[in-house]
Amino acid sequence: MSENREQSASYAPINRRDMQGDCESCFGLCCVALPFAKSTDFAMDKEAGNPCTNLQTDFRCGTHTSLRQKGLRGCTVYDCFGAGQKVSQATFGGRDWRQAPESARQMFEVFPVMWQLHELLWYLTEAITLQPADSIRDELRRALEETTRLADLDPASLLQLNVAAHRAEVNALLLRTSELVRDEARRQHQGPKGRGMKLGRGADLIGAKLKGADLRYANLRGAYLIASDLREADLRYADLIGADFRDADIRGADLTDVLFLTQMQVNSAKGDAYTKLSPSLTLPPHWSGR
Repeated sequence: MSENREQSASYAPINRRDMQGDCESCFGLCCVALPFAKSTDFAMDKEAGNPCTNLQTDFRCGTHTSLRQKGLRGCTVYDCFGAGQKVSQATFGGRDWRQAPESARQMFEVFPVMWQLHELLWYLTEAITLQPADSIRDELRRALEETTRLADLDPASLLQLNVAAHRAEVNALLLRTSELVRDEARRQHQGPKGRGMKLGRGADLIGAKLKGADLRYANLRGAYLIASDLREADLRYADLIGADFRDADIRGADLTDVLFLTQMQVNSAKGDAYTKLSPSLTLPPHWSGR
């Protein structure tokens, strides 16, 4: 782990492993609550609130081992940040929507709200461990505590939340964290002042040829990296929050010490056993060389 990441448990009250989906503890909420449209990611249409035809009575997927072969690649990419088990076991006390059909609609509406809160928890739990952000650590801790409190609300209260406003407040803190960390990393590694791509949010890099590129310290927040060639690129200390990695080729790329990368982004890219990731992320089983 980099010197820029604080090890103290007091700075990481949430285990980030718990911020990943645990299907065994969930009532198949992503397979019911969320809609999807027929596309390269899904072989069929499904409306929100309707169970997927592959969902079994035990809430397991009947075609889990062959999802990609059957045109359901999107299912292998998705990660709920642990929102599924939170809603199933905590918010609704372990009573599933089949046992209590009167709660089904509310449960399905709560799930995407919880998903957003848990995504923020993922980012904040990372931000609070970053030593260069020490000057705003108290603000990050308060934001983490408040987001945790919101995630513990009852279903009715969760549906009344202004999640967009809370996201905006947290994002401002995450942006400050990113700037502090990237500036410190640039200084420590004696990188030129202007080093790193200063692209800003939403940069269009669809299909970009970036093989072997030095993208350290880059601002890639919300960048469109769809089908880009990032083989063997150096992305250390790049801010990747919200970047679209669908079909981005990151074989052999170095993504250690990147900022705000999620398992869902990793899952959507094309990597291999030589792709370097931070310890909180795992190499997807569908990657080449796995």
